[in-house]
Amino acid sequence: MRPFSYRSSLPIQSLPISPPVTITTINNKPRWVRMESDHTTKDPITVIMGATGTGKSQLSLDLSLRFPSEIINADKIQLYKGLDITTNKIPLPHRQRVPHHLLGQLDPSHGPISALDFRSIASSKISDIFSRHNLPLVVGGSNSFIHALVTDRYEPTQENDGFGFGFGIGPARFRYQCCFLWVDVSVQVLFEYLCRRVDDMLETGMFEELAEFSGSGSCRNGLRSAIGVPEFDRYFRRYGRSARPEGDSDRSAYFEEAVEAIKENTCRLAERQIEKIQRLRSSGWDLHRFDATDALRAALASDSAGFREDWEHNVVEPSVRVVERFLEGGQG
Repeated sequence: MRPFSYRSSLPIQSLPISPPVTITTINNKPRWVRMESDHTTKDPITVIMGATGTGKSQLSLDLSLRFPSEIINADKIQLYKGLDITTNKIPLPHRQRVPHHLLGQLDPSHGPISALDFRSIASSKISDIFSRHNLPLVVGGSNSFIHALVTDRYEPTQENDGFGFGFGIGPARFRYQCCFLWVDVSVQVLFEYLCRRVDDMLETGMFEELAEFSGSGSCRNGLRSAIGVPEFDRYFRRYGRSARPEGDSDRSAYFEEAVEAIKENTCRLAERQIEKIQRLRSSGWDLHRFDATDALRAALASDSAGFREDWEHNVVEPSVRVVERFLEGGQG
């Protein structure tokens, strides 16, 4: 099992935790509440972006241990209940008692929600979090949802036109004061890691989870597009929801075909996510990029100590500094 996987031999709790950041307060309120009182009309939020598998959820937990905060999921598939292994939701015991919103909470039978729906739901969550004097951490790889949430004016027609007039949007056009953190990994290392992660997920019950989902007979349209569901559909239609192939060459071929399709489609998803993030950055979004390549390379080598050191040095520590500056009232 790989150190970076939430289902790996290295639990999240074993990652190094830096001393909590001292939060300047006025009247026992965090400094971001002070920002609002100092004639700032927009609430501050931190947005963690990146392709699938780069460590966004890990960074959100690392930051939540240093700042009073709550996490809002911005992954359109992880919004729904079910398929926790297949959709790679962070397990409850690993959430460090940090409140997580919109993570496995929506009924998938209602079908896919739109970016406009997410904008409305997530905005309400942000208001609630801010009322508790906590910092909202918006985390996920669905960049169209993030764009819909933060842009000042959003039209449903933008969902299918490459972010619409998201290009050229600057701070004055955001609904919130935004601190954007981008966790990036070189494509070659990321692809290798994603393929290993699929193998890990299969070892921890992904196939059995998909088999149960396939035979449930219930309408769960919100999860039908999750990577893994369509890829194994042919296998289940041909062989049913029986156990994995053992000694059956034909069945093994169909099984391996599904697994390879999952790996290929996961890598393609990562590619699309990176392209969209780069387009947003080119259009004027002030994204702070942190390179997690060395950390994932260490994870692939099963070097737990190297992973912890590289992750802290290259991702966590600089992210903390950026968020501190942001909350002090300067630019993130």
